[in-house]
Amino acid sequence: MKKHYRHENDCLNCGTELKGKYCYNCGQENLQIKESFGHMMSHAISDYFHFDQKFFHTLKPLFFSPGKLTNEYLIGHRAQYLHPVKMYIFISLVYFVLLFQSGFEPVKVTTHPDKHKSRREIDSTNRALDSIAKDPNIPSFAKAAILQAKIDTNKTTVDTTFIGPKTNDTSYAQYLTSESKLPPAKRDGWFMRLYNKKAFAYRAEYGPMAKKVITEEFEHNIPKMMFLMLPLCALILMIAFWSNKKYYVEHLIYSFHLHCFMFLFLAIIMLIELIFPASNVLNGILDWIATIGIIWYIYRSLRTFYNRSRWRTVSKMIGASIMYLFIFTFCLVLVFVITALMA
Repeated sequence: MKKHYRHENDCLNCGTELKGKYCYNCGQENLQIKESFGHMMSHAISDYFHFDQKFFHTLKPLFFSPGKLTNEYLIGHRAQYLHPVKMYIFISLVYFVLLFQSGFEPVKVTTHPDKHKSRREIDSTNRALDSIAKDPNIPSFAKAAILQAKIDTNKTTVDTTFIGPKTNDTSYAQYLTSESKLPPAKRDGWFMRLYNKKAFAYRAEYGPMAKKVITEEFEHNIPKMMFLMLPLCALILMIAFWSNKKYYVEHLIYSFHLHCFMFLFLAIIMLIELIFPASNVLNGILDWIATIGIIWYIYRSLRTFYNRSRWRTVSKMIGASIMYLFIFTFCLVLVFVITALMA
């Protein structure tokens, strides 16, 4: 598509005298600022497909030449490829949307310690809903909603392991009173007091929905955690391959590319499982392919990028994987605790 350039040689953005179609100081293109709607839309679509073209051009070495994309980027071949951070943000967004698309498990009904009393309360509530549904003045769609609200006592389970307070007291005020009567040595520590305070608050505000609220907030924080894991992954690689004398930023670029492959590869696996959800045999095969494929890719990309021998690469890979798994587990637990305390 033909672009409409200005005849003047001054940059509209920074005022630098131009020697071409782009400003060498700020990078802005010397285009006419007054353009038709059609030209504006065409220019926007052109920019979009320019990103699209670079994205698919980046996928070929990312998928089929492990480690090559990082080497290409570090020697300066960058114009034809997407920036690692931009690519990671785009791919991780797609991956986590697919990962959490299935929603939440059905919320379990939290019952009181007295099971028989809770069953009587549920039966009483169900009878009241039945009597309302029998009212001839209630529309049919409302009756259906009322009947769906009934609780099946045979399927009701006690969900006290997720966010329930670690005390037999029924309120936080009662819990503090009970604690004040105990000797100082037998009282709960500050963390357990904080936990019980949040647990009572969740129970009061959300009731049986507490598990869903915590799970939702936790899932929202996972992508943030993974982005913060990238510098830690680069640090692990820097320690593991210290003798290669690479700069930290080089390990970081490799970490971005490695996670981009893993997220995109797993996203493709999840898409196939969504298309064939009832095939347990296929899902088992896909899980096996995902595991073997990622292990092989990590090995090949490490050999290409760090240029070490086979057994040296395998030993470094095992050590770095153990360190990564330990830090990942620690960060996962930390994010869950922070989510539960801050949500």
